[in-house]
Parts: sequence; structure tokens; C-alpha cells
Amino acid sequence: MKKHFNILQLSIALTLFCTLAIQTTKAQTTAEQSDPQLYKTIVHMDSVMFDAFNTQNLDVLKTLFADNVEFYHDRGGLGNYDTTIAAFKNNFAQGLDLKRELVKGTLEIYPIPGFGAVEMGVHTFTHKENGKDVVGSFKFVHTWQLKDGSWKVTRVVSVGH
Repeated sequence: MKKHFNILQLSIALTLFCTLAIQTTKAQTTAEQSDPQLYKTIVHMDSVMFDAFNTQNLDVLKTLFADNVEFYHDRGGLGNYDTTIAAFKNNFAQGLDLKRELVKGTLEIYPIPGFGAVEMGVHTFTHKENGKDVVGSFKFVHTWQLKDGSWKVTRVVSVGH
């Protein structure tokens, strides 16, 4: 009898696990499909931001962050607009040839009604050090606000460094 009980427990656990896995996948798919235009817009804004980063265009980067931005970094701490822009400027001045690439399949975008959207994913940064590529992948969250017809990042969380 005990053997049947363990098989029954295993069967129930497996069924619950599969149900949760399907629901999680469904939720991620639904987030993308619930507002395809929003998804497309935030993907575009992400590419604008990191095209500016990859080409070291500080003038464009300055326009993408709200004046009240809060940038949470697991190594650098909390930054505001001025410290964020100064960090970009400092990184560019070091000549590291930093490049950012979004890790395919990791991007999730969720609407925040009356405000904008939350973007989450994983990105990889590459730079040269002693003639060799140094690559690191990190998790991020960007909170985008649509205000007066412009999209700006109001919060950044960057972790896993």
C-alpha cells in the first residue's frame, strides 16, 4: 500500500508541476500578446537606448531617462539622473568599447495602466580587456513611463554582477 501511496503522491506532484509550468508559459505569452503595440514600442525604445549606448551617444541617452530616475545597481548602489549620466560618460571615456546585446528569448514586457510599462530581461555586455573580450550577462528591469508623448525610464534595476 505504501508503494501505491508514493506513486500517487508523485503523480499529483508531477501534475501540479506541469500545470504551473503551463500557466507560467501562458502568462509570459499573454503579456506579449495582450498589447502587441505596447510590446513593439518598448522593444523599439530598448533598441534606441542601447543603440545609443553601443555608439556612445550620450546626448540620446540623456533624453531617455526621466529627471527623477532611480538606478538600482547591485554593486554601484542607488543612482539618480546625474550619477547615471556621469557613469555612462565615465564608461565611454575609459575606451572599453562596451557593447550591450539583449539575450534572445528573455524579454518580458508588461503594461502598467495609466503609467507605461515594465520591461524585464537579461542582457550581455562585452568589452575588451588586455586584448580579449570580457563578457557578462546580467538581469535588468526598466520601468518606462509615457508622459507628454515621450517614453522615459523612471526606474532601473540591474543585478547579477
